[in-house]
Amino acid sequence: MAQPLIEAFFDAPTNTISYLVGDPATRTAAVIDPVLDFDLASGVADTRSAEAILAFARDHGWRIEMVLETHAHADHLSAAPFVKACTGAWVGIGAHIRDVQKIFRPVFAMDDLKTDGSDFDRLFEDGDRFAIGTLAVEVLHVPGHTPADVAYRIGDAAFVGDTLFMPDYGTARADFPGGDARTLYRSIRRLLALPEATRLFLCHDYKAPGREDYRWETTVGEQRRSSVHVHDGVPEDAFVAMREQRDAGLSVPKLLLPSIQVNIRAGHFPEAEANGVTYLRIPVKMVRQSGVAG
Repeated sequence: MAQPLIEAFFDAPTNTISYLVGDPATRTAAVIDPVLDFDLASGVADTRSAEAILAFARDHGWRIEMVLETHAHADHLSAAPFVKACTGAWVGIGAHIRDVQKIFRPVFAMDDLKTDGSDFDRLFEDGDRFAIGTLAVEVLHVPGHTPADVAYRIGDAAFVGDTLFMPDYGTARADFPGGDARTLYRSIRRLLALPEATRLFLCHDYKAPGREDYRWETTVGEQRRSSVHVHDGVPEDAFVAMREQRDAGLSVPKLLLPSIQVNIRAGHFPEAEANGVTYLRIPVKMVRQSGVAG
């Protein structure tokens, strides 16, 4: 069985790993989880990270035909529209993105947002199969982090998004709207039922305490033996209790608000206003208000 050629691109500001995955027989390739560079303080977006992927593909003779999103990311903006514009690639994501769109449409009062997933070119159901050249790709629905997470199994590799981190760091949070720790556990056990030699490629790494370098490749066997959260023998209830307690103390990702608004639109920004400027929304909640009574 032919195995994919895999090149990883690490984005330090968001600790995100994007992948270029190619078929050695046809030089056909897919980009998985491309990052759009975005400075929150200035509101400036640019495409340098995506351009690096495109340049590598061009220099090595790879033809990009698709962009595969593992889920609607909450910590970086997607560069899928830029990759599509440059290459003609189609953009795919799990079909349950429709659930995520329905969750967040009222949160941001996005009255123009379509909730049928049609901003994406392809919506994948669990078990769907397609090809990157001659490489067979299987889609696994692995909800829990969000309702729409999918993993892409390609040869001896699986691209699992945020569902798992390196064994010394653990697993994804499950406290975003639509997330669920129990569902996450079951999705992880499904991934860990793959052959032990299956290589797992992750979407993020934050360097566990004591580790000097960033890493994003592990195996099913390594996770089953040594994951600090979900190694073999960790029961479901214990995982759920750990995950819920841990999530309660986690801070909100810095790019959460812009990321969600953009990524559930397949990486597109809202239409510009009459003044030609594009705006994103920031929901505000007043949790405490005090004053001097008159």
